[in-house]
Formats: sequence, structure tokens, C-alpha cells
Amino acid sequence: MKRPAWTEKENLRTIMFGSDDRPDSTFDIVIIIAIAVSLVILFVESLPMLPPTLKLVLKWLEGVLTVLFTVEYILRLYCAKSRRGYALSLWGIIDLVATLPPYLAIILPGARYMLMLRSIRFLRIFRIFRAFVFINEGQLLLNAVGRSLHKIAVYFLFVLILTSCLGTLMFIIEGGQPGSAFTDIGTSIYWAITTLSTVGYGDITPVTFMGRLLSGFIMLLGYTIIAVPTGIVSASFIDETRDPVRNGRCPRCDSKVRKGDKFCSHCGEKL
Repeated sequence: MKRPAWTEKENLRTIMFGSDDRPDSTFDIVIIIAIAVSLVILFVESLPMLPPTLKLVLKWLEGVLTVLFTVEYILRLYCAKSRRGYALSLWGIIDLVATLPPYLAIILPGARYMLMLRSIRFLRIFRIFRAFVFINEGQLLLNAVGRSLHKIAVYFLFVLILTSCLGTLMFIIEGGQPGSAFTDIGTSIYWAITTLSTVGYGDITPVTFMGRLLSGFIMLLGYTIIAVPTGIVSASFIDETRDPVRNGRCPRCDSKVRKGDKFCSHCGEKL
């Protein structure tokens, strides 16, 4: 007796996506190995003076892998519970972006090096080995960054104004000096940004005493300013993890917890 078509589709969905109680890791492991091979090919092909025979072999191998990833994406679309939902989801967009570079390379040859985006798909390894706690930790970090976004935006605007003022001040001090590299305000602001961020390329340096004094002050100021965003996000992350149990779920891993539990039975978080 022929099996119903929907059963075949359900089986394919279990292979491609896994199920809630039994993730099918075999398929994902094969795909991750294929991704690793494609990245190795990308590294090797970027080397100069490769033998023509090796180049041809790598080209054909990359073609086979491209077909594999294309078929995989089409099958995921076909068996997804919601095709639109999968296509617009984070994983769906990552899968599509990781598949497109070889096709874009037909028009823009340099686009093939965007294959490095396939490395993002290694994140599926967390699902394969059921490392859900790490995924939820990442979600907590994203939530903390989201809560800090307005503060970071105000801080960024402050730093932008500060570098503009310091760069302009340096132009006033150094602009008219012989042999000075501070030829305009734009160049001076660029110098202020690299100095305040403690990058310091050294391509532009002051020549006067006052310019060097201001330069030293900006360098010291950079050390104090860099720590601010880290502190903002860290404080939000701590607040996120200290949130009380919400809707009967653990604030860290979002697993269901029973009333009166002092610790989450899934991740061990203190409730």
C-alpha cells in the first residue's frame, strides 16, 4: 500500500529539521562537514601559483558542494511547516545567503569569497549536540544588548561629537605648522578617532608641543571611554539574568519550571 504523501513530507522534515524530542543529527553533521570542506577549498584557492590541475579539481568539487547546498535549501523550503516562515527566519536567511555566492560570482567574480558566510552555519552544531543552554545564553546576551541600545546610541553620539571637537582643536593647533599632516578638519577628525580608540596607526602625528600634549590627553581619555559600552552591556546582562521567573519559565533557558522550585531542572539556574 502506498504511503500518504504527507507522511513522506513529515519524514523529510524530521531529517532536515529534526523533531522536538529527537533531533536528527546525521544530516546536519553531513552538511557541517560539507561546509568545512567548502571553506578549506576557499582558503586553498586563494593561494597564488596553484597547479592548473588542482584548480580544476577544486572548481569541480566546489560545484558539487554548491549543488548540494542548493538542493538542501530547496528541500528545507519544501518540507518546512511554513515556507514563508522558514524563508524569513534567521536560519532561512543564513541558509540562503550561504547558498547565493557561487551564483553571484557569475556576475561579480569577487563575490565567491562571500562563501566565508557559510561558516555562520556552524552554529547549528549547538542544536546537534543539544547545547541549548549555550543558545539561551546567547539569547540573554542579545536581550541585554537590546536593552542597552538606547544608552549605547547616546554614548556613540557623545563620542562622535567629542572626536569632532578634538579633531577640530588639533587642526587649530597643528593646521598652519610647516610639515604638519593635519591639512584639513576631516583628516584631523580621522586622527582623533584613531587616537581616541587607541588604534593609533601612526600615519599622522603632531609636530608641536601643544599638539603632542593634546595627543597624550586624548590617548589617556581613550582608555576610560572604551570601558563604558562594556559596562553598560554587562549591567544589562546581569539585570537580565536576575529577572524573576516569568510565566512559569526559567529566565536563563526558558524551560518550564514548577511553582516552588529553587533551581531550574534543565540548566541549574537559581530561581
